[in-house]
This record gives sequence, C-alpha cells and structure tokens, in this order.
Amino acid sequence: MPIKIPADLPAFDVLTREGVMVMSEDQAARQDIRPLRIGLLNLMPKKIQTENQFARLIGATPLQIELSLIRMSEHHSKTTAAEHMEEFYRPFQEVKDEKFDGLIITGAPIEQLEFEEVTYWDELREVFDWTQSNVHSTFGVCWGGMAMIHYFQGVNKHLLDHKAFGCFRHKNLAPATPLLRGFSDDFIVPVSRWTEMKQPEIDAVPELITLLGSDEVGPCLVADPTHRAVYIFNHFEYDSDTLKQEYDRDVASGQAVKVPVNYYPDDDPSRKPLNRWKSQAHLLYGNWISEIYATTPYDRSKIGMEISDLRS
Repeated sequence: MPIKIPADLPAFDVLTREGVMVMSEDQAARQDIRPLRIGLLNLMPKKIQTENQFARLIGATPLQIELSLIRMSEHHSKTTAAEHMEEFYRPFQEVKDEKFDGLIITGAPIEQLEFEEVTYWDELREVFDWTQSNVHSTFGVCWGGMAMIHYFQGVNKHLLDHKAFGCFRHKNLAPATPLLRGFSDDFIVPVSRWTEMKQPEIDAVPELITLLGSDEVGPCLVADPTHRAVYIFNHFEYDSDTLKQEYDRDVASGQAVKVPVNYYPDDDPSRKPLNRWKSQAHLLYGNWISEIYATTPYDRSKIGMEISDLRS
C-alpha cells in the first residue's frame, strides 16, 4: 500500500528513487477504491494445487481481490475432475469481452515442444493480443512467460542438456524497481525446467529489463513495459514440497533424475526440505498487486486505453 506524503517533502523524492510506493496528497484525493479483478489462466495439469499456490500469494494483501479462473476453450484437463472445471472455470472465449486488472498465465509441462506444436497455440496467441486491450498487467510464469516473451519480442527458448532442477541463488538486479520493493540483494528461487532464455538475447531487445537473474540458471524476472507485462521463468509460487513431489514422481517412474540442487538439507532426500523463498514470493506478488492498485483505471472499461504506468 502507498504512503501519502506531501510531494515537496524531501522524503518523497528519496523514497521514490528507492522504489517505495509514495503518493502525493493530490493523487490520494483523486483515487477511488474498488476490488481488483485478477484472472488466472491455468495451464498446469494439477489445477487445484496451482489455484492454491497463486491464490495464497495474491490474496495476502489488504486489497479485495476477485479471482477468476480461466481455461483454454478447446483444451480439456485429463488430471482434474470435470465437475471442478465445469463449476469453477470459464473458457477464454466466454471472458474475452471482459476487462481484468491483472492476469496470470501459468506454466505448462510442454516446454520441450516448439510453441507452434502446442495444440492450443492459436488460441493462446489470441489471449496474448487480448491482454493488450483488456488487461492492465499480465504476469507470465515459466512456460507462460517464455511463450509471451517469444510472441511479443521474438526471444526464443533453448533446450538444456539437463533439467535445471532445485533451488538456485539469484541476484536483485534492479533494487529500485517497485516490483522488487523489500527484496534482499541475494536469495533462493525454486527452478524446474528443461529450457532457458539467454540473457544476451533479452539484452538485445531495448524494451526488456531484466530484474532478477542467476549466474547458474540465467535470467529469472523480466519486465516488458511496452506490453504491460512481466515474465518470470522460475517458480516463486511453489509450495515447500512441490520439488519433492516432482522428484518422487520421477524416481517412482524409473527416470534417471538427480536430487534437486540445494533443496534438501545436506542434499539428503530422506530429510524434510526447507522453504527459503516464501518471503520473497509474497513480496513479489504483493508488489505486483500494489502496482496494479496504484495504476489501473478506476473505470474498468478504460483498461487497455491507458499508456503503461507499470514502472520497471
């Protein structure tokens, strides 16, 4: 939430440079409050687990959030009960005439496919175009972020020779950015992917700004102000045992899989893993919600007409 202080108070400029959310008295007087409408386009097979993870993060602010669950229109989940999907989800084609303050597009276990080989790629491209007129800010996660940055900016994903799997140290590359308000300089992020984005290719696009990155697993969080979008390639939203579930699943299926890096105490999978990313996860998604609150039009019908105000 922003702090209201006089615009001519010295602290106003100091805090603004540090990324603290400040609001002048004039701005505060003009601001109206309404619930924020956030959509979750859930592409993950474990729908309920993913719903819980993101709802936990975006619901941990004082703001009122209306969460809408969205699915691809012609793609039907094989791992979540049809009754659950019918009761709680709406296909994209039913919501595309509506406006949203924010939209999260999740990852999907299809990253080794070329984008054009994905069965719902055509409709997903329609979703991406739709965000430019109907969504104030879009957050693409893992494969969802890779697909967005590829579609909007032409940055390609690259196959790794082995899975990036575990908890890796990351650096805060833009500490004054409002999205990283309160972040430490150095922290752990869960990673689970067979592909990567290359930093030089991101740097070659002037509109893109890398906010978080790792010496071991590359760029993590990238802002795209031109498209009012943020892309994250790793998994702040993971529960404490999500990597364990993936590891146990692969072991049970007979796959040759390495123990997740820096996850179990002493790299011993018989021991309970510790969660060392939860605080940063809440900061990131809380900051995203706060930025939406501060910049989205009060009149929801005007979403998409405004010039991006999500600073990066």
